[in-house]
Amino acid sequence: MGVSVEEFLGMLDRLPEVQQTPGGDWISLKVRGSGFGYLWERTETVGLKATIEEQIALVAERPEVFEVQFTAGRFGWVVVHLAGIDADELFELVTEAWCLTAPKQLIAEHGVGPDGGEAGPYAREAERPAGQAVR
Repeated sequence: MGVSVEEFLGMLDRLPEVQQTPGGDWISLKVRGSGFGYLWERTETVGLKATIEEQIALVAERPEVFEVQFTAGRFGWVVVHLAGIDADELFELVTEAWCLTAPKQLIAEHGVGPDGGEAGPYAREAERPAGQAVR
């Protein structure tokens, strides 16, 4: 178990239009200018956008792997310790973060979803009316 920084960076190549921008001690991850994650190479950790419900569930399930980073609006960002997660689970979380951020049209054009399949309900969470759940 565990994912290296190099493996994580390779995962990003599987998602359309990911931009990596150095920001001091971290690399910012964006799609069409909107952020969905961060990488801290020195600590081998990643911060990813998630729903607040997902953030709470991940941290409760495995606090040795996941930490609360911060919340912003309806989103709960989570820190992931790369040494404690397998590649498939990490790619699912990265893809979900991407889908919560990417424009609907981009998601539809590429058929991207958290499991690599259709995006379905993950298309631009930010555009849903407040209180509308992902189904």
